Amino acid sequence: MSQISADQVKTIIFACEAGMGSSLMSVNSLKKKLKAAQITNISVIHKPAREVPADAQVVVVHKGLAKVVRAKAPHAVVLAFNHFLNDPVFDKLVKTLVEKGELVSNDA
Repeated sequence: MSQISADQVKTIIFACEAGMGSSLMSVNSLKKKLKAAQITNISVIHKPAREVPADAQVVVVHKGLAKVVRAKAPHAVVLAFNHFLNDPVFDKLVKTLVEKGELVSNDA
């Protein structure tokens, strides 16, 4: 199981299938949550799941694509969610970053 300390995170990749619609709304929502929490040193980027780089640190992805991301970036912390908006995974991610805790994959 992969994990990373919050203070090591520089980039969060939001992975999706095609890169349109609901996942784009989720990216913007996550950026707003980070800004509201005054976390300004982490960038959120949007990528198709099949293009996630092998050196990714943290990848947020719908549970249906978690296996694709895991194959592309075996050492990344993969945070899989069920709902594009208001999934508890997003708030938990922000809370862990604020508290400088450990982010742990939940895709197992």
